[in-house]
Amino acid sequence: MSAQQPGRRKVTAREAAEKYGVSPRTVRRLVAEPRSDFLSRAAARRAQAVQLRLDGASYAEIAEAMGCSTGSVGSLLHDARRRGEMPDPGVDEEQRQEQAAS
Repeated sequence: MSAQQPGRRKVTAREAAEKYGVSPRTVRRLVAEPRSDFLSRAAARRAQAVQLRLDGASYAEIAEAMGCSTGSVGSLLHDARRRGEMPDPGVDEEQRQEQAAS
């Protein structure tokens, strides 16, 4: 089971556990977003940030378009580079081909 409407809660897991007579872990498990949903949402956010960056947008412009901070944009782009979803700006095409071949 998982949350039907993931988002911020007004009650902590501990408070809900006390109210319903279960453990906080049980409450967290019941209201958690499924991992596959989280991973697909994260991949979509990275893809959006990468596309905006490849279109020439600055970190500030990407942050504004996505509704997040410039630091978050940096993290998204770093993660995308690390996962191979975006070319590393410090490596030219010839070096990329050599790295792929080895």
